[in-house]
Amino acid sequence: MAQLSEQRPCWFVGAVIGEYGDQTERFLEEGIWEHGHKDKHLDQVRSMRPGDRIAIKAWYTRKSDLPFENLSKRISVMAIKAVGTVTENPGDGRRVRVDWTRVDPAREWYFYSFRGTVWEVWPGKGTIPWAADALIQFAFTGQSQDYPRFLKQWGYLKDDPNISDAPEEAESPPYSIDDIIEEGCFLERGRLADLLDSWRSKKNLILTGPPGTGKTWLARKLAFALIELRDERLVQAVQFHPNLSYEDFVRGWRPSGDGRLELVDGPFLNLIDAARDDPNTDYVMVIEEINRGNPAQVFGEMLTLLEAGKRKRDEALALSYSRFDGERVHVPENLYVIGTMNLADRSLALVDLAFRRRFAFEELEPVFGPVWRKWVSERCGVDAAFLADVEQRIDRLNEQIAADRSLGRQFKIGHSFVTPPDDSPITDPLAWFRRVVEKEIGPLLDEYWFDSPDKARDAKAKLLDGLESPDSPNPSDGR
Repeated sequence: MAQLSEQRPCWFVGAVIGEYGDQTERFLEEGIWEHGHKDKHLDQVRSMRPGDRIAIKAWYTRKSDLPFENLSKRISVMAIKAVGTVTENPGDGRRVRVDWTRVDPAREWYFYSFRGTVWEVWPGKGTIPWAADALIQFAFTGQSQDYPRFLKQWGYLKDDPNISDAPEEAESPPYSIDDIIEEGCFLERGRLADLLDSWRSKKNLILTGPPGTGKTWLARKLAFALIELRDERLVQAVQFHPNLSYEDFVRGWRPSGDGRLELVDGPFLNLIDAARDDPNTDYVMVIEEINRGNPAQVFGEMLTLLEAGKRKRDEALALSYSRFDGERVHVPENLYVIGTMNLADRSLALVDLAFRRRFAFEELEPVFGPVWRKWVSERCGVDAAFLADVEQRIDRLNEQIAADRSLGRQFKIGHSFVTPPDDSPITDPLAWFRRVVEKEIGPLLDEYWFDSPDKARDAKAKLLDGLESPDSPNPSDGR
């Protein structure tokens, strides 16, 4: 078998084609591999090169007859049935020619596995780099699997002092727009659906709006709704700041323990690797305060690759810092980006047009009204009539802010300021609102009207003057 540079991926592929069943024998006889999907895997197959190593796998689970103690837990298994080398790729995205060697009997590999048709495994990369290396050595050089190491990684060693017992692998609960609304979003269902549709189409979304409109909170909820799971492993959050650089975010040189410099991948490139290695799962990066840094500089050439129409392998580009000659990177289709942007902060610059073109922008407004009053009343026990008075006062303040030529509607006061955390009882509503005005809204108004302190002082006074505490909380009001 031809030797391949370690900088190329190895391919683990299935052999079952729909109603035609297992095609392993035909593949071995004809010296080919192909898949039966109409639209999936085309880019991956086109990227296979002559000399790439490839293996036919079968995926299943087993609970007994295992070569190690599994504490009666079900284990994922991947049987290696044949290995080979790609000899020719016609470029149709469906078929490659392969010099096959049968593996008889099939060799079983445990834990680190993949159920889908095409799995692209890069040496030293992926979610568990050492496991990727071990799998490649197992499949193509005949090395044995180091069961104790994998058992420890997956939490199945009884004698591990840090593990009392191996937990069942918990499935992430499903998540949808209904969950966003239940958890305290006051936007209409149709608006949330439009946000998700726009995001899926553009691949990249930015939420803008005044302070307190819940941009960061909603960004994470939308991420879960997009992937349809509440799974923190698939959603990575970062925050931009003025000192953040391309070297921090994508890839750059870092001091190593021996005093030398080493090339280290940043969070964005790591997430790209995870998404590429798991093409049937969606991944999301949440970027808070995306305009607090310099987005065009932080993303670098990734800015081009973010574009929805350039998420193909043939659009891949070389990075500013390459690990080897000919290295090219692309942003996979299953990686989505959502950011938040606060335009009311005078210290932040607007993003450039090249960056703006690659994102859909959605502006959030303060959302009060019956839905807000009902939620706060029921969850926190605040009288609905008192909340209606608070709402009117903030509405008047927002009208004043929007009409001010030095401010505008981007400086309005959002509903988050007066939305307590879920199930946080408010025993003294007047004291609660006074504290919000004095400690949160007031300082913000002082900043808005830093050159007109009298205007800020009058605005704060109007929020509280004549406001009376309700005689007793009545959560049923406003239902």
